[in-house]
Amino acid sequence: MIPGFSRGLVAGLAVLAACALPAAAAPDAKARFSNAGVYSGAPDLPLTLSMVVAGGGPAHFKSTTLVGTLAGAKTKAEVAKLTKQFGAQKLQSFLTVFDFVVADSLKIVTAKKIALPKQPKPDPKNGKALAAALYGAGVEDGRYNVEIMLDKLVSHPIHVQVMDDIDAKYGRNADANYHVVLTQAMLDLKAAYGL
Repeated sequence: MIPGFSRGLVAGLAVLAACALPAAAAPDAKARFSNAGVYSGAPDLPLTLSMVVAGGGPAHFKSTTLVGTLAGAKTKAEVAKLTKQFGAQKLQSFLTVFDFVVADSLKIVTAKKIALPKQPKPDPKNGKALAAALYGAGVEDGRYNVEIMLDKLVSHPIHVQVMDDIDAKYGRNADANYHVVLTQAMLDLKAAYGL
């Protein structure tokens, strides 16, 4: 049993792969905040679990903990860079929305009785490996797109539902900001690790 996961959550979070999308999304479906298409396949649940555990687990997830795991010794410099690039208010909005995204995703998958796997992959303590896996999940046709990564983490329908929930709670601008800052953070990790 993974620390922080109740039996009900673990038992109730592998069905996602089967029920996330009954069929492929429309061929002309587009991501909300870019011209990218959508990923309509099964989500990479071991990677999803790894990200959640790296951020403190489902009951204690914090985006700041995840950033620290991913960036390691470069965390302070990365936070300073993002603060300078986007401003303290937008960075704080990103962190707040990121915490909400994980909590909301877990709430949705629990309600849908979707099970997460028992073992995360990669090791959630290995920031470089996790950054590489997350970045790789967003690469399509040789280019990174954060919306493809998010589709692969939770499925396109759940990603859309979470975006709708962000819009309802924080507004569409906060939703767009979350995607922009997360994109930059992932590109920074790519550069830092030479991915």
